[in-house]
Amino acid sequence: MSATVTAPRRVLAPSARRDGTRARRRRVLLWIATHALAIALALMFLAPVVFIVLTALMTDEQALTSDLWPRTWNWENFAEVFEKSLLLRWAGNTLMYAALGTLFTVVSSVPVAYALARFRFRGRRAAFLLVITAMMLPPQVVAVPIYLVWARLGLTDSLWPLILPMLLGDAFSIFLLRQFLVTIPRDYTDAAKVDGCSDFRTLVRVILPMARPAVAAVALFQFFYCWNDYYGPLLYAGVEQENLTLSLGLATFKAFHSVQWNLTMAATLLVTAPVIIVFFFAQRVFIEGVTLTGVKG
Repeated sequence: MSATVTAPRRVLAPSARRDGTRARRRRVLLWIATHALAIALALMFLAPVVFIVLTALMTDEQALTSDLWPRTWNWENFAEVFEKSLLLRWAGNTLMYAALGTLFTVVSSVPVAYALARFRFRGRRAAFLLVITAMMLPPQVVAVPIYLVWARLGLTDSLWPLILPMLLGDAFSIFLLRQFLVTIPRDYTDAAKVDGCSDFRTLVRVILPMARPAVAAVALFQFFYCWNDYYGPLLYAGVEQENLTLSLGLATFKAFHSVQWNLTMAATLLVTAPVIIVFFFAQRVFIEGVTLTGVKG
């Protein structure tokens, strides 16, 4: 049997350990000093979220006090929110609104942006100026005539007056996609046309795979807009609880439970959590699409 020989451990002198501790402390302090502004902004944005979470776990009585830390952790507050509201129904309405609105906006905005970025036709600059003008037009200006149109069609008290217009495109989405598409060299489209591709096939097979970051950014923008929309559902959803979205339902829930701040904060946390999760997993594509948009043109 051969005995295994282990190398002796290297024991650092006390002075060497102190020097290593000082060096690590110096690196930490240097990192904090370098990122001081980012740390301060992060704490400023995280403080309300932490306050909402802590308040959501308090009792009714403690939520009305100045205490910042729960005496007992009341996780049943989240279950009570589902019992006292139609949160699942509101979530289903909001998901339908956000999903269909995002799909319709992307499908209708991409061809318009492609035409403005690639086609040479008379009135192209006027059309692009019209898109920019539509971006600056407040929705309240045309709210009354558009509402009368949908009322005559019998589609009020539903979310369809908010979903169907997205089949006609969105000014901001068209602008964002157009700014990205002009950065793609024309050599790709010229090569596709030489190979016999039509304009539609060139868009689908060549341009769209290269424009994935911009399309993803537009989709996320539209999804977040629909998820957080309050003004539109307030006009068209009506007064029935079954037709409300999460933003409008949350306001109604707060009105009925104005003194139960723990339940209000728990409902707020449940409403905002899906958006935070979606952005957390899609932030790389989102930031890439926004960054690459508007480089030139």
